[in-house]
Amino acid sequence: MQTISAQKTSGELILLWTVPVLGLLWFAAFLLFPGFTEPMSPTMSADEVAAFYRDPHNLPRIRYSMIMFNWFAVGLIPFLALIVMQIRRMRHHTPVLSYCYLGCLTGGPSLFAIATLFWLLAAFRPERSPEMIQFFNDMAWVTFIGQVGFLIAQCVFLALAIYLDRQPRPVFRTWVAHFNLAVAAALAPASFSAVSLSGPLAWDGLISFWLRNAAITLWIVVMALQVGGNLYRQRREEALAA
Repeated sequence: MQTISAQKTSGELILLWTVPVLGLLWFAAFLLFPGFTEPMSPTMSADEVAAFYRDPHNLPRIRYSMIMFNWFAVGLIPFLALIVMQIRRMRHHTPVLSYCYLGCLTGGPSLFAIATLFWLLAAFRPERSPEMIQFFNDMAWVTFIGQVGFLIAQCVFLALAIYLDRQPRPVFRTWVAHFNLAVAAALAPASFSAVSLSGPLAWDGLISFWLRNAAITLWIVVMALQVGGNLYRQRREEALAA
């Protein structure tokens, strides 16, 4: 039984070490896509959007950065599954919170991947009419920035699970729950990017774009460190028990 438990922890550690690779993918794709370092404006005309995609300097960068972002979206799933496993180690009267988190887990990466698909479609046939290219570009940005409901729910369910963890040594400290609620609050304004063409709530604005992406990046870093610390502690405890 101890050997099986140790093997499970080893498998989880292998998945944990995919997070730095994901971080490199995120950083490289973010810099590679010309529409992120200076975010595209929702006020751009159809002709301006089409010119952006038809630019021979931009077109290959858009295509390859979206392929990388798609890999990042899929690669997030094992890391989020590790958090589900940590929730299952908590002491609750019901496993429903882990199931809720698991349900949210399927939504965020899927929407992220769908956004990359729309950007790829916009770049796939740049000879299309400007209105069609603008349509795919709008779909990509609204999906990527505005669809944060799953991400907010993830943070709230994790915070609730931490608050309700009734054991002498909880899986996560209380400040991690506070942190997740703060991240949820930082993400919430991005929901209104679909109704804002300018200002801080627009998809290229300070709140919807920069605060949102900074919050997600910080969340991944903090939670990776917390999950990693738990896994190594659990591995030591299993070794002592053996």
